[in-house]
Amino acid sequence: MKIRLSNLADIHPLAELFDQYRVWYHKDSDIESAIKFLTARMQNKESIVFIAETENNSLVGFTQLYPLFSSTRMKRLWLLNDLFVAPDYRAKGISKLLIEAAKNHCRQTGACAMTLETGKDNDIGNQLYPSSGFELNTDYNFYEWTCE
Repeated sequence: MKIRLSNLADIHPLAELFDQYRVWYHKDSDIESAIKFLTARMQNKESIVFIAETENNSLVGFTQLYPLFSSTRMKRLWLLNDLFVAPDYRAKGISKLLIEAAKNHCRQTGACAMTLETGKDNDIGNQLYPSSGFELNTDYNFYEWTCE
């Protein structure tokens, strides 16, 4: 299994995985919009996507990071917003490999942290993230205002 930074040549197979990820989160399938969304993020340098690639060059997983900044720490931090592995490739350690690539990217960019959120009912994620070195922050409430 190879973990590498994605590029625009990966956009179609990456969009297929991204679409599966969105469907898992109860969103309607929309490959064309996924292609447009991912292309814009890459072209505008608004996200970093690491992909898991098999020996026969099939994409089987990805994680997408968005750059943020911490005012109090006066440094960059990264939001691990998306992590997905195709069902046939789960429980093979691919998620941990993707997370390690993301952590290395954080170190290389001089970031102070990587943050993420997941549902309280995401049993797999709530086991995966602590086992990958993430600590649950119980000191803060997470609030969201949605304009949709």
